[in-house]
Amino acid sequence: MGRAIITGLLALGLAACTSSTLINGLTPDAGYGGPTRLAYGSGSRHWLDLYQPDGTRQPAPVLIFFYGGSWRYGERADYRFAAAALAARGFVVVVPDYRLYPEVRYPDFLRDCAAAVGWTLRQASRYGGDPRRVYLIGHSAGAYNAAMLAYDARWLAAEGLSPRAIAGFIGLAGPYNFLPIQVPDVMPVFDWPATAMDTQPISHVTAAAPPTLLIVADPDELVDPNRNSAALADALHRVGVSVVVKRYGALNHYTTIGALAWPLRWLAPVLDDITEFVTTHRTP
Repeated sequence: MGRAIITGLLALGLAACTSSTLINGLTPDAGYGGPTRLAYGSGSRHWLDLYQPDGTRQPAPVLIFFYGGSWRYGERADYRFAAAALAARGFVVVVPDYRLYPEVRYPDFLRDCAAAVGWTLRQASRYGGDPRRVYLIGHSAGAYNAAMLAYDARWLAAEGLSPRAIAGFIGLAGPYNFLPIQVPDVMPVFDWPATAMDTQPISHVTAAAPPTLLIVADPDELVDPNRNSAALADALHRVGVSVVVKRYGALNHYTTIGALAWPLRWLAPVLDDITEFVTTHRTP
């Protein structure tokens, strides 16, 4: 009964975007160092937090985590629970902020995310990371950002890079195929109804796409898992890209990322799924 109450409160807090103090307060401090606050650009939102695993004796895989919030909300500090969980598994973790609506619209936040990836690839070795094993991971709108950088070469090209520099993409409850836009908060972000199909990650799937892990909640009422993750997986399969889909009935849109927090890990093995994917899928 106690566990159910805690779970309910945390899930409610995650849904209301008010849980960061509670859930981060319950996050263990062991197994990682950080966050280290670093600038990747000149703007007030061009900062990132970097977490390093304890006791790493060789260059570690690097995970760049983009948070969600309908491209309107979010702060990197809110996701210490997720970064700490991943860093304690032996990964260098980078959590960038990026500009949000109404300061910017599509595609400016993608340019910010690409700049954060460029910074990470250039600086990873200074912080114990392996620049040959950089993975993009995101939740909800952050999964969209990560997918666009992983599949659409335009954004990393501005940093003198290509998606081939990315070892893998991990999407949690992401929108990859969401036209027509039906969420009022998202409409002005993408200038709906004048939204081109090339805004959609599914439109950029080619055989050059990196290995992909998609984690979804079957009962997700905000981002339809069939229209988005299942459709993206089908597109990747058709061009021969390695893709793993994990679907969980015990999760919802918010606990898909919340399951990284230690009080909620019993809901689904999301942390194990990510760890297995990163340790299994590596560049030659």
